[in-house]
Amino acid sequence: MRTMFIFGMGYTASRIASVLSARGWTVNGTGRHGDTAFDDTAAVRSALSRADHVLSSVPPDRASGEDPVLARYGGLIDHAGRWVGYLSSTGVYGDTGGAWADESAPIGTGRRANRAAADAVWLERGARVFRLPGIYGPGRSALDRVREGKAHRIDLGPGAQGQVFSRVHVDDIVTGVLAALEAPAGAYNLADDLPTSQNTVVEEACRLLGRAPPPLMSPDEAGLSAMARGFYAENRRIANGKARRVLGWRPSYPTFREGLAALL
Repeated sequence: MRTMFIFGMGYTASRIASVLSARGWTVNGTGRHGDTAFDDTAAVRSALSRADHVLSSVPPDRASGEDPVLARYGGLIDHAGRWVGYLSSTGVYGDTGGAWADESAPIGTGRRANRAAADAVWLERGARVFRLPGIYGPGRSALDRVREGKAHRIDLGPGAQGQVFSRVHVDDIVTGVLAALEAPAGAYNLADDLPTSQNTVVEEACRLLGRAPPPLMSPDEAGLSAMARGFYAENRRIANGKARRVLGWRPSYPTFREGLAALL
């Protein structure tokens, strides 16, 4: 029986765990959907001793910048022949000015310096590092924000009309990670095929729901947080060619249109 221990069983990793469990795997982990407390060293050590696969979805600590999993359990994760995975972010590429970024693009030049540093360490340890763009899925999409009256269309001004970013449906992350169970170590971008603006996604969600789009607002009028403003300051397209070639991965939701329609 194959076993996996997951650090950080949240929205995405818990869906990976569910699919693995349905396939007969034994899955344990930390996080809100896990069964092991992160700071229970004895329990984590015991679970890791039985696991032939380890996956972390825990981001670096915002205050210290260090990766809490590597800081506390890094020495227990290293094991000859063990499969190791890490859910990273395409934010490691920073702002590319709208250009496409594949896995050979430099990292660590943007606002996600701590994430980029953790990404690099996991790669050095022989992990499969999955770089993920904006994640959406059941209960977490533009449809939900429109229904809740929380959707915004942001007017970034004439100099930012070409601002786009990539997305991925959470279920396409699951299939990508599963495809990498038999793949070589390295970085893999798991992203859809159509980077586009947030405004366009909100407008499509409104169309599907039969509602009028919210008015265009400036960042100040929308009350955007510093984190949100940082998001809108970046502009990049994520290339998924390596995942297609090496993993044989194909997104079931190649654009936000198929993804939102399925969620509806």
